[in-house]
Amino acid sequence: MKKIIIILICTLSAAFVAEPSFAAQVSAASLPGWQLFMTHPITVTVLLSLASFGLVLQLFSPHFGFGGILSIVALLIFYVVHFIAGFASWLGIIMLLIGVGLVLLEFLLPGGIVGIIGFAAIIVSLISSGANTTHMAYAVLIALIIAVVGMVIMMKFFGKKLNLLNKMVLKDSTDTEHGYVSNLNRTDLLGKVAVTATPLRPSGTAMLGDERIDVVTEGGYIEAHRNVIIIKVEGVRIVVRESENV
Repeated sequence: MKKIIIILICTLSAAFVAEPSFAAQVSAASLPGWQLFMTHPITVTVLLSLASFGLVLQLFSPHFGFGGILSIVALLIFYVVHFIAGFASWLGIIMLLIGVGLVLLEFLLPGGIVGIIGFAAIIVSLISSGANTTHMAYAVLIALIIAVVGMVIMMKFFGKKLNLLNKMVLKDSTDTEHGYVSNLNRTDLLGKVAVTATPLRPSGTAMLGDERIDVVTEGGYIEAHRNVIIIKVEGVRIVVRESENV
């Protein structure tokens, strides 16, 4: 939640920090009709919303597919059109690539700082590449809201989990049903008689036939070479009591 708040703050701050390029100050009337349409605030908002929606779909998909393609195509159209119109620059595109790289690096170096810087770089890149920073700030904000709402719907209503994170988490079950045991439980030793090889104070070693085992008393002291009976087994903890039959 803190990351989302920081990202939203960066979005609004970028609207006042980002300086429009010289081309952005040119009258919109000088642009061809198709460029006017593609750089219109509503069109930009739709493109960025499609990009964020596609990103959400891709995050919940096991393989690269429709969501990733939709997101890439939407961003590609946005940058190509704005670059041709003279609003976007190579600096903004480089900043986008750096931001994406930092976000991906966040999954390898978790901590939050790298990811936040990456998201901020992407947001500043988008806002600085538009014809109007204020309109771009609102478009980015709407796209972020759509992404957040989409993720909530996928997780809360459809029970989906982020597939990217699932790949980074070990999901192999290590329970007894899959043949795993934390320690060998020697319940077969219950009632058997062993001979102390060392004094038990209260722990020590005993011989059970030819097997050397670590044992512990109920709290008392037992000398070496005494017969003891195994009365309890708790994992690797074997509790003994001195046998009355010498």
